Amino acid sequence: MADSSAKKAPKLPIPGRRNILITSALPYVNNVPHLGNIIGCVLSADVFARYCRLRGYNTIYMCGTDEYGTATETKAMEENCSPKEICDKYHAIHRDVYEWFDISFDKFGRTSAPQQTEVCQAIFHKLLDNKWLSENTMQQLYCDTCQRFLADRLVEGTCPTLDCNYDSARGDQCEKCGKLLNPTELKDPKCKVCRTAPRIRDTDHLFLELPLLREKLEEYINTMSVAGSWSQNAIQATNAWLKEGLRPRCITRDLKWGVPVPHEKYKDKVFYVWFDAPIGYISITACYTSEWEQWWKNPDNVELYQFMGKDNVPFHTVMFPSTLLGTGERWTMMKTISVTEYLNYESGKFSKSKGIGVFGNDAKDTKIPTEVWRYYLLTNRPEVSDTLFTWADLQAKLNTELLNNLGNFINRVLSFIAKPEGAGYGSIIPDASNPQSQQLTKYLGEKVGKLVDQYLDAMEKVKLKQGLKIAMSISSEGNAYLQESQFWKLFKEDPSSCAIVMKTSAGLVYLLACLLEPFMPSFSVEVLRQLNLPLEANLSFCDENGETDKAKRPWDFLPSGHHIGKPEPLFKELKDEDVESFRVRFAGSQAERIVKAETDANKVAEQLKATKITGNAKKQQNKPSGNTKAKTAETEISVSKLDVRVGLIKKVQKHPDADSLYVEEIDVGEESPRTVVSGLVKYIPLEEMQNRKVCVLCNLKPVTMRGIKSHAMVLAASNDDHTKVELVDPPSSAAVGERVTFPGYSGEPDGILSAKSKVWEKVQVDLQSNSELVACYKDVPFTTSAGVCKVLSIANGAIR
Repeated sequence: MADSSAKKAPKLPIPGRRNILITSALPYVNNVPHLGNIIGCVLSADVFARYCRLRGYNTIYMCGTDEYGTATETKAMEENCSPKEICDKYHAIHRDVYEWFDISFDKFGRTSAPQQTEVCQAIFHKLLDNKWLSENTMQQLYCDTCQRFLADRLVEGTCPTLDCNYDSARGDQCEKCGKLLNPTELKDPKCKVCRTAPRIRDTDHLFLELPLLREKLEEYINTMSVAGSWSQNAIQATNAWLKEGLRPRCITRDLKWGVPVPHEKYKDKVFYVWFDAPIGYISITACYTSEWEQWWKNPDNVELYQFMGKDNVPFHTVMFPSTLLGTGERWTMMKTISVTEYLNYESGKFSKSKGIGVFGNDAKDTKIPTEVWRYYLLTNRPEVSDTLFTWADLQAKLNTELLNNLGNFINRVLSFIAKPEGAGYGSIIPDASNPQSQQLTKYLGEKVGKLVDQYLDAMEKVKLKQGLKIAMSISSEGNAYLQESQFWKLFKEDPSSCAIVMKTSAGLVYLLACLLEPFMPSFSVEVLRQLNLPLEANLSFCDENGETDKAKRPWDFLPSGHHIGKPEPLFKELKDEDVESFRVRFAGSQAERIVKAETDANKVAEQLKATKITGNAKKQQNKPSGNTKAKTAETEISVSKLDVRVGLIKKVQKHPDADSLYVEEIDVGEESPRTVVSGLVKYIPLEEMQNRKVCVLCNLKPVTMRGIKSHAMVLAASNDDHTKVELVDPPSSAAVGERVTFPGYSGEPDGILSAKSKVWEKVQVDLQSNSELVACYKDVPFTTSAGVCKVLSIANGAIR
């Protein structure tokens, strides 16, 4: 993920140049983004930003995590940490996912930065001075115990809908029947924090007077929707709001986590996230450059393009423009809005809350290259209607379009040029005189020239899927050109004609690297490497450099005598068995996947028992009995001395005196649970520790940690640099209290492990997860009656 602000001076608008400011909807910070989120805004905006840079436009791309609001406070409570800790954690996750997807932000910031408060409050003061704000009284639930008004998601109660009566409905929606609710409608409401019953109380709030701003807003919409060629779904969503009638919109909330309202009467409130979040585009630009007003208060010289999913449209075409218009200042207003519908997954919808679908970090784990994911998502971009992600479709597009069309064309051309002289051109681009005299080549140049014109037209109109399709058709034309020319015959029968075909084809390879760079940047980098062209020189396709005109003469792109690099296959086939494994692996929800993983673990256990375990046991039986001293030593340090049991975490909370420690109550099959202290806070979220089966070492000597005595240890695996830690998971059907065994190593565990003999220290060095993610002592798996114990993703990690 490029963030050029960290590497060089920030770009500012240049007089006389096309200055383009691009934003994508700020992803909310409390979840991992799934593929639908990625294509819906961030990836689409990246393609357009890369296209603009390719064309020589002066372009910046601003984005960041949206961090304020109720959802963050709620998530922080669930994970028993502060909102800032939640934001820090998930901002890093988002950043890493986008980096893997090659997203080229000029700045990826955060709405919790000080610049957000500064810009937001300045806009508020302008609205207040211009009298576009009003006050009104609302009724809201108030918790006397917590001494606070309760936001929608901080209230739970019984759904009032007839025949539903779900007793854990939220204040904004019932998850069982799906009905949207107001907190005051709930029966038997309870504060989610302290579980006491709140009471209804009046509270004053500030409202943006949208009805009074309607005339200014409609003038902007009518002008810019035509000038910026707004997508039809954006126009429809905007008109629906206008038709329904604009109402004053509340812009304050009774929360702690947010931008404080700079008004004496409302000093205990913060701004509503949908007032504050779009201002994040401005504040993130202010983090990028102190001269941000050159971008945001420069409507005559800057064009603003915004990318988002359809559910965000009214906030960007009604709320945000009204806010800016109300200040009376000359803001850079949105020119073009590009809106996507939904990308659905296999047989249903992607869902963050239910864990359904493929998430950003999942894509990396499949080992399918970034450029393949980008290509597939962009060919499937839901521009006018919902589209469907399926593994079979991904396989078909990779194998047919990328491998057999694009990859085949490039590899065929470069491999032939790379052949030794006599069979090819010794890796040298041949000299080709008078290419246009060859009718087939002249016709190809004309056809490619028209296709490039169509590509540019589609991309200027932000029809990204169409632009990609046109670029790929140039590859198809290249394949047809090779076949029709029968270059392999020409090489022997008409060398000068063959030289024209190969120089022209090599030019097409370069042209494809240019046109496809916005869509698959890593692919283009690899093509440049194989062409032996400098990677530091960015690809460009500018009118002023004559490169667009050269598309009609592809034989002119690469000079005769240029020495190419080593050709290699660009794409790898995705096989049926791989597709089936992905379909099974990502079926259902993440919770259901865990059950499937345990079933797979049982199969692995059987295989291990038939091979490694049996072999180990035989070695034990066949050992010579003469060396009794060595045998005794082996017995002394055997893993059988460890009392490892299947435990169930009944209760978990953060240590009152240590931010990095959890205190757990774990059932290990005894009369009462054991108290265990674990240093897992920064690695495993609180909600993932709740009601979870774990492997517990029960015969360590109890130790006091920050005032609380720990009576056991939860076993976990870590990677080499200890940046990632995962619990060792017993099978879900393993019995609580059951002893974990190690086939081939028998014997009863010690009562308390001897600190003097260092049994634990000696055994621990041989505890690790293997390449199959099975927890092992040497080669022998942690075994229960229900199967083997595993870790989620850390292969060859140390277990301690």
